[in-house]
Amino acid sequence: MSNTEGKFKIYPLTPERWPDLEKLFGPRGAVGGCWCMYWRLTSREYDELKGPGNRALLKDLVDTVQVPGLLAYLDGEVAGWCSLGPREVYSRLERSRTLARPDDQPVWSIVCFFIQRKYRRSGISERLLEGAIAYARTQGVKILEGYPVEPKKGEMPSVFAYTGLASTFHKLGFKEVTRRSDTRPIMRLELDGEDLTEKKSDSQ
Repeated sequence: MSNTEGKFKIYPLTPERWPDLEKLFGPRGAVGGCWCMYWRLTSREYDELKGPGNRALLKDLVDTVQVPGLLAYLDGEVAGWCSLGPREVYSRLERSRTLARPDDQPVWSIVCFFIQRKYRRSGISERLLEGAIAYARTQGVKILEGYPVEPKKGEMPSVFAYTGLASTFHKLGFKEVTRRSDTRPIMRLELDGEDLTEKKSDSQ
């Protein structure tokens, strides 16, 4: 099994790192031409733009100095992706009944992970989540929200766990705030308290 014992780095996706994202997502745009635009579009828009259209939209976001997510590198090779930002930029979240806002507090949302095949099930998602916590702190975020899956039994194929696993979020201090689906809790981490990523780093 692959592991993450090599040199591991996380960087925001900026225009100069766009080629790395293209390499990671490959010709299919991660999964079926998504290009991580699923949560930002209506179903109709998503279907019409799937593939090149979604790629162009994400590229526009990056070129306008927005940071739609983070890239993970292992020994200099791009290994994974995590999408996060203010909840309101993800219009599909705002229309969702299952993932509707629990309250009116301003939050940032973590909506997607994509890991290079050879690094899956090797801890990259957890380290990306740590990086998301650290990055959100630099942006002054007070509450970080996630929508991981919690399989009823057994393991779940990676393609269906793209929002992360509840067990990973629990491990890093997220707490469930509501659940409208058996397998999809809404979880939050308040960032004005202890920095769990620094604590973990200091203990290694």
